[in-house]
Amino acid sequence: MKIKELVKNKGFEVIAVDAETRLNEAIRKMIDRNIGAILVVEEGKPAGIFTERDVLRQWSASADPNLVPIRDVMTTNLIIVDVDDEVEYAMSIMIQKGVRHMPVVEKGKLVSVLSMRDVVKAQVKNLEAEVHYLKDFISDIG
Repeated sequence: MKIKELVKNKGFEVIAVDAETRLNEAIRKMIDRNIGAILVVEEGKPAGIFTERDVLRQWSASADPNLVPIRDVMTTNLIIVDVDDEVEYAMSIMIQKGVRHMPVVEKGKLVSVLSMRDVVKAQVKNLEAEVHYLKDFISDIG
């Protein structure tokens, strides 16, 4: 399955903040949207990602979240996938690199963020369909 199909079902929405957004604002947005990561953009392009892990790392540093710009605490080594990549490819990269969120681009334009949860849901749906098909096949030959 292509990432394009997964994103089509999920929706083409990117929840993002500007790199100058304060830490507390980014965390509030993540809580309000019930998401585990938020993309950080500069001039309309992905500059980084801020995740739950980054929240914990910053919390342990005890800095005032009202003063810290997200730019200072975001993860910058983004791993980006294309809508035409296979979901299995994205899943293997997520596992190898230990990331749970990846920006998705189409023709160089940011269109979505893929989460490990999205990948797992897609895999479970495929397995359910395969089990259903196999049960039908077995009952037809039996």
